[in-house]
Amino acid sequence: MACSYPSVSELVTDARSVYRQVFENEAPLVAVCAPGRVNLIGEHTDYNQGFVLPMALPLVTVVVGSKTSDREVSLVTANKDVDEPVRVDFTLPSDGSPLPPGSPSWANYVKGVIQHYRAPPLPGFRAVIASSVPLGGGLSSSASLEVAFYTFLQQLKPDDGDDVSKALSCQKAEHTHAGVPCGIMDQFVSVLGKEGHALLIDCRSLEATSIPLADPHLVILITNSNVKHALTGSEYPTRRRQCEEAASILGKDSLRDATMKDLEEAKNKMEDVTYQRARHVIQEIERTAQAAESLKKGDYVKFGKLMVESHNSLRDLYEVSCKELDELVSAAMEVDGVYGSRMTGGGFGGCTVTLLQASAINKTIQHIKEQYSGTPTFYVTTPTQGARPLSMS
Repeated sequence: MACSYPSVSELVTDARSVYRQVFENEAPLVAVCAPGRVNLIGEHTDYNQGFVLPMALPLVTVVVGSKTSDREVSLVTANKDVDEPVRVDFTLPSDGSPLPPGSPSWANYVKGVIQHYRAPPLPGFRAVIASSVPLGGGLSSSASLEVAFYTFLQQLKPDDGDDVSKALSCQKAEHTHAGVPCGIMDQFVSVLGKEGHALLIDCRSLEATSIPLADPHLVILITNSNVKHALTGSEYPTRRRQCEEAASILGKDSLRDATMKDLEEAKNKMEDVTYQRARHVIQEIERTAQAAESLKKGDYVKFGKLMVESHNSLRDLYEVSCKELDELVSAAMEVDGVYGSRMTGGGFGGCTVTLLQASAINKTIQHIKEQYSGTPTFYVTTPTQGARPLSMS
């Protein structure tokens, strides 16, 4: 009943096949992958220097390719649903001048990573991209692409191997070339994800703590509403600006340093909407820390309760949910064996994440299908490993 997705080896096979077709029967010499992610709790806290608790997914972006003897770059995407053209060719600037973003938009993520790669100058190369991470689903297809491509470049010309700096370079690529002022969470977990673990990330200190999530009686259900969103619209930057405004009124560097007491005392100094945004963030940071402790103790009931509180806050205070996501969460919570459910990702569509007993998976999927007004897609997942090179044998 859940959606089957291609394995990493199947994606590599597909990408190699496209590479041979496009590049006159040549075989690629390098293959890498990087995962998408689902955020279990801690939404819109990363750019407020708070805590987030994501895990890396078995849905990945694969890049196969080879370096060339010149400075020419040829990029091909095998992904569906991307803007045309699916092939882009350009020359790497020899004078260090920037690679400007342009059309198609999917190539801008790659250009940004090339721009911010930490061991220039790079050789020319040919590469094919293939992915199982759904686009616009809130599972971070963009960070998966950025981190996969950075990992590919590391095989062509190694950098110093610093994982935190790698994640920061990929984040910078999204800022400069995709125009999305994202926090660090997505790139961080795509680089550092660990099999059988969620990752508690302190977005201020950039410390990451692995939290075991390998109970065989437990699964994570991701439900894609199949309502598309685009974060380059005004909503994401507006929320970020509102948070910065609230922090400024409170005299804090970021909302990470603010308490609910601080906020209540300053309530009459800010607009209602600014107050609501700040309230969500301050409480969500606290919820995320509590959730990590609950997971460590195996207290899934408490964890689930915090997930639902998070969703309600995103719906009512941060106003980034939508009718479809609310329907999915409500339907999931009506099933015995479900601990908690919430929207995940930037909002305005995309996916929900649900923590539940493995034995309840079929009846949960069935009930959601019956209750949801749209056509959902389901992924049953467990935490997987972060970015890595792959064997070509």
